[in-house]
Amino acid sequence: VQLQASGGGLVQAGGSLRLSCAASGRTFSRYTMAWFRQAPGKEREFVAALRWSGSTTSYASSVKGRFTISRDNAENTVYLQMNSLKPEDTAVYYCAAADRGLIFTSLGAENSYSYWGQGTLVTVSS
Repeated sequence: VQLQASGGGLVQAGGSLRLSCAASGRTFSRYTMAWFRQAPGKEREFVAALRWSGSTTSYASSVKGRFTISRDNAENTVYLQMNSLKPEDTAVYYCAAADRGLIFTSLGAENSYSYWGQGTLVTVSS
C-alpha cells in the first residue's frame, strides 16, 4: 500500500484547509485510515481515524469539533477537513493505514498502522 498526502500549506488562524491522502491497493475500502501529526520538536500524535465502513470515527480532543475525517472509497482517498485552525495546529500531517480491523481503543495508536504516507506541512500563522 502506498499513501500520498497532499493539501498542506500556509493559512491564517481561523482559516480552513483540506488534506487528502490517496491510497493504492485494491482493498482500500477495507482499510482503517488515520491522520497523525508532528509539530516541531514534539512527538508524533494522533489526530483522527476512520474505520473502513465510515461509521466509526475517533478524534483527538484537541481537534474534536474542528476537524472532520472522511473517505471516498471509490476514489481510494481519505480526507481531513480542518476548520478554525490555530497556530498550535502547525505540524507535518501524516496519513496512515491499517489493513486489519482495529478495536476502538487502538484507533489512536501509532503501532496499529502498518502503512504511512510522506507527510504534508500545515503552517498556521497567528
